[in-house]
Amino acid sequence: MDNEKISALWTHVHWLTVLAQQGSFTAAARHLDASKAAMSQRIAELERAAGVSLVQRTTRSVRLTEAGQQLVEATRGAFEHIADSFESVRELAASPQGTLRLSAPVAFARQQLVPRLPVFLRSYPRIRIELDLSDQLSSLAVDGFDLAIRHTSSPPDTYVAWALCATRSVLVASPDYIARHGAPDTPEALAEHACLHYPRRQNTVMWTFESAGRKGQAAKRWVVPVKGPFAVNNSEGLREAAQAGLGITLLPDFTAQRALLDGTLVPVLPGWNVVNVFGDTLYAIRPYSTHAPRAVQVFVAYLREAFAQGFTA
Repeated sequence: MDNEKISALWTHVHWLTVLAQQGSFTAAARHLDASKAAMSQRIAELERAAGVSLVQRTTRSVRLTEAGQQLVEATRGAFEHIADSFESVRELAASPQGTLRLSAPVAFARQQLVPRLPVFLRSYPRIRIELDLSDQLSSLAVDGFDLAIRHTSSPPDTYVAWALCATRSVLVASPDYIARHGAPDTPEALAEHACLHYPRRQNTVMWTFESAGRKGQAAKRWVVPVKGPFAVNNSEGLREAAQAGLGITLLPDFTAQRALLDGTLVPVLPGWNVVNVFGDTLYAIRPYSTHAPRAVQVFVAYLREAFAQGFTA
């Protein structure tokens, strides 16, 4: 059979897949908004073209033959893909709408994300955002989130990830603390300072530093144990404790940026890079699926444009 004749049977094959789903000619015809007679005729034409029986009919039920089941299994994915593609096209013609459930880290959301939401929501008045602020990493699919913002060096392979912008960790202290205790000149010297940090389950908190290697030389890495009078699982809390002169702390750049500009915090060990703390890239991630809702697509596009120039102070 040539390709032209096969193409004329595509609708017939689709009707066969609907018959397999619905379980009877009557239900399948109703689903397709067609008559039962038309349904029977299409299946009979398909069987004649295939040269084999595809359906076993009884007075009470219908079931596919082995050949019919094989044809349905082989083509079901293609018809589902066509349906998804058509739905995507329909969404392009319509204004994006619906509820977008979003998860984001507390400090980042308060400082950088929430201030950018009004512009987006005014541009897309039919989209509603439900924002959950949490520094705990959760399963998006289990908790029902459409999208999450995370800063990491390697997003999970089971998620779709869009890079928004680069981010880095900075070591800072208040001018008052430096005046009273001096500035460390090497990572090892941090052992003699009060260091404010995130709580860790292990007894000893370790910070890792890497030198910018000179030309022709490999970078050196130091892992330094630190301790201090205060730990909190939020970068804004660490920033405020450091501004109060309690000690030296590590912060993501978006949390430290304004304090560095207004001078309430100053860089510590600026010639060293901090590694393995907050991640080096900010991502929007979502559970993998073949089709992203239109609301998710336009929101991610907005975030990528909004963060293309980095963070605001």
